[in-house]
Amino acid sequence: MRFLSFVGNSFGCSASGERLVSAARDGDLQEAKALLEYNPRLARYSTFGARNSPLHYSAAQGHHEIVSLLLESGVDINLRNYRGQTALMQACQYGHWEVVQILILFGANIHRADYLNGGTALHLAALNGHSRCIRLLLADYIPSIPDCWNILKNKSKDKESTSDFDESALREVINKPADGGVTALHMAALNGHVESVQLLLDLGASVAEVTVEDGTTIDLIGAGSTALHYAACGGNAQCCQILIARGASITTTNVNGWSPLMVARSWRKSWLEEILSSKPEGRSQALPSPFLSLPLMSIIRIARECGWRTGDSLFSCQDPCAVCLDRPCAVAAEGCDHEFCTQCALYLCSTNNTTNVAKGPIGSIACPLCRHGIVSFVKLPGAKPIVKAVARTSLSLSFCTCSSEMLEPTSIQPRFASLWSIALAFLPLDLHSAA
Repeated sequence: MRFLSFVGNSFGCSASGERLVSAARDGDLQEAKALLEYNPRLARYSTFGARNSPLHYSAAQGHHEIVSLLLESGVDINLRNYRGQTALMQACQYGHWEVVQILILFGANIHRADYLNGGTALHLAALNGHSRCIRLLLADYIPSIPDCWNILKNKSKDKESTSDFDESALREVINKPADGGVTALHMAALNGHVESVQLLLDLGASVAEVTVEDGTTIDLIGAGSTALHYAACGGNAQCCQILIARGASITTTNVNGWSPLMVARSWRKSWLEEILSSKPEGRSQALPSPFLSLPLMSIIRIARECGWRTGDSLFSCQDPCAVCLDRPCAVAAEGCDHEFCTQCALYLCSTNNTTNVAKGPIGSIACPLCRHGIVSFVKLPGAKPIVKAVARTSLSLSFCTCSSEMLEPTSIQPRFASLWSIALAFLPLDLHSAA
């Protein structure tokens, strides 16, 4: 009887799990809520073969409300599918910045690399030109200080602000190579994503990083190639100009003896010959990226501590936010002291893509009320930290086969990870279609 009970629970949980996968993929919030109320451990369910969880599907489709619901139900935020991809990687691949924002607020690991090519969420965001996602991924490394731009350009004279900025950690993250030594800048340059190239360079990406021969990747350009080699292969003239303006050498050759000009000729990008054939007379002044957002770190820290949605925390201020006219004010902008709710402040920092600020340093965002440049936010007096609820997964069925012990992909031994990836590499994986 105990075995029959186990089998019964297995089939019942599998059917409910597939319903939750469908709800997560289709954005059916009410269905997802009902299923998780019935059994919270369904959040850990994963499909056969591809091992995509409801979190993967909702992240890939951009259903941020369902992503929040699943995370509150206790699902592992860094859960991997058979390719080693997390929900954060899926959201970055498809450019769903609202999902990325929620995952960052919940503490998703941005350093995880997939099993196939060693790419991180930053590589996927750069590959597809999603600058808002790049900005959010690096938010914990860009301090909300006025002198941030000068520090990045090695022009700061403020020793106190410099000591608060771990620039080496930022450069390590942004220049982290995937297999073959390919960095996020290589990927953005190859695909001609000008805004992403500009943002990565502003945040410390190195134009001198080169690819390597590791025996596992196919490099049609050749090992030893810089981002300028990749930009020449991609054929985007503006990317080449920006890289050259930031110090990229037009004479560097890879192991094949090819310069960026030779790469452009090999790939028949004749319109790049003038740009790549002569050295610029003087180093041109490169404009800063409009996607820089200095106050982002400050508001993310406040949101993690005190919550960012209605009902997350109690604030003494009862005045409604001047932007949404709905939620109570929770934070104030340093400088102009205008007050906003945390959610609107997050939205301002995450969506800003203009440098049109009346007063303020580079990277500050314009206050919507007075156009003053906002560098950081501070929480209002009386704000209390949120009390984290205990995960509800203990209420699930005792014989449910969705338990983490049976379906957690990260439990695979590292030496079998590559074999697992190869064995399932030919299975279809389309998170935008039926499971």
